[in-house]
Amino acid sequence: MSSPGALARRNAKLTVVGAGSVGTSLAYAALIRGVAREVALYDIDGPKVEAEVLDLAHGTQFTGASQISGGADPAVAAGSHLIVITAGAKQKPGQTRLDLAETNVGILRTLLPTLLEHAPEAIYCIVTNPCDVLTVAAQQISGLPTERIFSSGTVLDTSRLRRLLADRAGVSTASVHADIVGEHGDSEFALWSQARIGPVPILDWTSPEGDHFSYGELEQLTEAVRGAAYRVIEGKGATNYAIGLAGARIAQAILHDEHAVLPVSTVHRGYRGLDGVALSVPSVVTARGVEHVLDLTMSAAEERSLHASAEALLATQRTLGL
Repeated sequence: MSSPGALARRNAKLTVVGAGSVGTSLAYAALIRGVAREVALYDIDGPKVEAEVLDLAHGTQFTGASQISGGADPAVAAGSHLIVITAGAKQKPGQTRLDLAETNVGILRTLLPTLLEHAPEAIYCIVTNPCDVLTVAAQQISGLPTERIFSSGTVLDTSRLRRLLADRAGVSTASVHADIVGEHGDSEFALWSQARIGPVPILDWTSPEGDHFSYGELEQLTEAVRGAAYRVIEGKGATNYAIGLAGARIAQAILHDEHAVLPVSTVHRGYRGLDGVALSVPSVVTARGVEHVLDLTMSAAEERSLHASAEALLATQRTLGL
């Protein structure tokens, strides 16, 4: 029997569904990073997706051996090891991610059965918002095991947090170990009890000038992360580059069988008393998908925040009949 790593190397095809700003940014990032042997782009708008594929193909001389294909026929997804779904209505200024839920669940009901017909063995990652609610809907629609259908969750939010902490501390983002967990949205929170800069707990960090973090400043940083997408959307109408990079990072973890720890969002069944709700906690991502959800140490306040985040999502799910 072949190992998952060998499978990933032989079948390293990534299909991105949706040729909008997020999908094309993700495909572009995947090509530059050399994530997959082949990157395919699928969208129902034929002229748009064909033009995007052509534009990307014109740059493949500079991206190594990666092949780009695509079109308006869902058969372009055949043979994919990973399918990343970015298609859906986009978030408008002043609109929350949860406001998008009903429209985008309806899109998934049509889209997923078609994709499963052409790529029944693929792993599926949801990037479309609200990604946590859509993960629950997608798992119900597809019947796939939870390790094979999940969302990008708070991978991007965590990157935003680490950049803010790195800038404040004067260190590289690679030296910051801190995660945003919970909903990818307004109830997300930072897991400060486990946050480190290098090996130093975040509240013990002191700069050469004697600066250190206070609880108040850490909460301000969390609020900045929660509001980051709204600021970008207000200024340019959409977020695309950073989520494209985050999606490519998840794809790399799967297609290269990295066993990377990333805060993706899966449907939980019994994790810390949660049932039937998808939210993000650090998890091991491999060629099989989400192989293991980490059993974290949390403070009592963080445990309450996790359940409050779950309840906010469950309220939306009940409204949608999920």
